[in-house]
Amino acid sequence: MNIVLADSNNLIRIGLRSILNTNKDISVVAEANSSEDLLDILTSFTIDLVIIDYTSMNFSIDVVVKLKKLYSNIKILAITYEKSPQVIVDAFKSGVTSYVKKDCSISEIMDAVSETLKGEKFYCGSILEIIKDVDIDNLDSDILSCESISLSKRECEIISLIAEGYTNAQIAKYIFLSPHTVSTHRKNIMSKLGVKNTAGIVMYAVKTDLISPNKFLFKK
Repeated sequence: MNIVLADSNNLIRIGLRSILNTNKDISVVAEANSSEDLLDILTSFTIDLVIIDYTSMNFSIDVVVKLKKLYSNIKILAITYEKSPQVIVDAFKSGVTSYVKKDCSISEIMDAVSETLKGEKFYCGSILEIIKDVDIDNLDSDILSCESISLSKRECEIISLIAEGYTNAQIAKYIFLSPHTVSTHRKNIMSKLGVKNTAGIVMYAVKTDLISPNKFLFKK
């Protein structure tokens, strides 16, 4: 798989190249330090994935739009520092496939690269849940966080049941708790995940393999 690194920071590109070189199936064929460099490189190589910080100096989100118009099959993994929901949403609307932050772990960055190359979308931390619930016309400036989410065994069990469509009353009966206790667990779970509704809990359950998406695909 051929990859291009696009970032104006030389140290960032060196770091990413070092990480990616640990995978023998990946080849970093070129590096770009500006939007113009990136577009020129794409005329000379067959590229599978572009890893880009479109917010760094000499780049802008416009290059993603141009890139997707010229090479619709190329996958794009954005890797930036903390950005607001508005910036993240604009990136997705412009054609970014996956999104992680520069302070994510090496394993998470490698997972993002691997999944994106497979044709899957990959989102760092709580981005998936936040973007799903955000009102694009009324975005605030909250900063996204990649901090790990600590959930108890009981909370994971309740998340799975919520994702399968059980009501609070049904969950209470199933795991021998009061409906009030289940309701409290539900509120705590939503607070920890940073979601506003059941849909956000379901998306988290699918993303973290607490429940298989096949349950929804084949549900009558």
